Amino acid sequence: MRWLGLAVLALPTILVSMDLSVLFYAVPALSAELRPSSGQLLWILDLYGFVLAGLLITMGTLGDRFGRRRVLLAGAALFGAASVLAAYAPSTELLIAARALLGVAGATLAPSTLSLIRTMFTDARERQIAVSVWTMGFAGGTMVGPVIGGLMLEHFWWGSVFLLNVPVMLVLLVLGPVLLPEARNPEAGRFDLLGALLSLAAILPVIYGIKKIAVDGLAWAHLGVIAAGLAVGWLFVRRQLRATDPMIDVRLFRHARFSGSIVACTITYLVLGGIGLFVTQYLQLILGYSPFESALWSLPGMAGMLAGVSLATAVAGTVRPAYLVAAGLTVGSGGFLLIAQVSADSGVLWVLASQVVMGAGIGAVAAIATNLVLATAPPERAGAAAALSETANEFGGAAGIALLGSLGAVVYRAGLFGSPPAGLTGEQLAIAGDTLAAAVRLSGELGGALGAALLATAKESFVSGLHWVAWIGVAGCLVLAGFVLVALRSVRPMAEAHS
Repeated sequence: MRWLGLAVLALPTILVSMDLSVLFYAVPALSAELRPSSGQLLWILDLYGFVLAGLLITMGTLGDRFGRRRVLLAGAALFGAASVLAAYAPSTELLIAARALLGVAGATLAPSTLSLIRTMFTDARERQIAVSVWTMGFAGGTMVGPVIGGLMLEHFWWGSVFLLNVPVMLVLLVLGPVLLPEARNPEAGRFDLLGALLSLAAILPVIYGIKKIAVDGLAWAHLGVIAAGLAVGWLFVRRQLRATDPMIDVRLFRHARFSGSIVACTITYLVLGGIGLFVTQYLQLILGYSPFESALWSLPGMAGMLAGVSLATAVAGTVRPAYLVAAGLTVGSGGFLLIAQVSADSGVLWVLASQVVMGAGIGAVAAIATNLVLATAPPERAGAAAALSETANEFGGAAGIALLGSLGAVVYRAGLFGSPPAGLTGEQLAIAGDTLAAAVRLSGELGGALGAALLATAKESFVSGLHWVAWIGVAGCLVLAGFVLVALRSVRPMAEAHS
């Protein structure tokens, strides 16, 4: 029965992550009908992930206190209703509101599914398999979101991408009460409303500041917003240490297996988010693939991830987690190393190989580290632990896009400004230095020898930035592998730990 329950839990997991990327191809049709401003369009695309990240800890804690199945089913109902609202939104403002509601609902689904796995699978071996399935679902949803969105838009209107959520949520609402157990912390005490507000006031500014840096570049205002969020985060931690009924037990970070796993996931998603930003642009702007074709080329990475997750799960009973996570990071570094070899005319095979290798390594890391987080936390706090794990992943991905994206942009501009094509005016150089996409557009407008020279220089400069990010990924994975070998050295294999 619990394996059928796992299948039910996998469905919303896929959709929660899929909704982060499913709108990518709907932008032209959506813009033509609703006519949002550029600022409104950014809110439509980003608000879902923004709200989801900010509310993960609060919703995970609510599940621990009021019942994880109850919170999951309430979130499923809201997710389905918000999806219908988004699909038929007659105005930009209503679509933005629907995306915010989807973020609220998504924040209930992500930690509830993972914490219910902790409740349903008490055997360590079975739980590792279940977490691996969950990991593949969450990662797979992000990858297939653009593909499914593109296929839907070939036959239906832009709002159809949201209606995919409705039948899945109906299945969850029907089968959830039958297949999923209820679980909560019977000694949770009163809900800490002030703590919830502090967590929101800490996470949202940091995520917002990081995203603004990714879009606009480094600025004191954005750094100030991040600093304010971190200051509130310090207040939140102090309150949790002193509270009679804390939202999360921050003392869990004293356990090397918990803190080491959180750090491993955060840094892994950081380098993965950074390289993903550049690979997407490489496929579209350097190799000339359409967004839909680029999404299809990302699918082999799922096969690599499936292989990595499966192998790590198969040997997790007898091999120490430190060795498995370190091995996954070492394999992942090989994927970054392959990316570091690409050139402006090397074709797609280098990228394809790197995605497969990287997916295999990162899949192993995510599956093992996520299970360690759940196994370390007491069962009654599984919701809060799951939320912390997901929040760390969100922070890592956002920081990777912002920090490594900014580094790549600096290298790109340095290359372009250092050897600009002869005949290019200062104004044209400034436009081309903004982004590679701007340089590609300008080269098309200029045409002739000057346009070709600009395009070649811009592509080479972009690839130089890509190489910098890739080498940081190589170094980051290897350094993190060394850290994990030390931090998790005392954690025994599952078979030994439960013998």
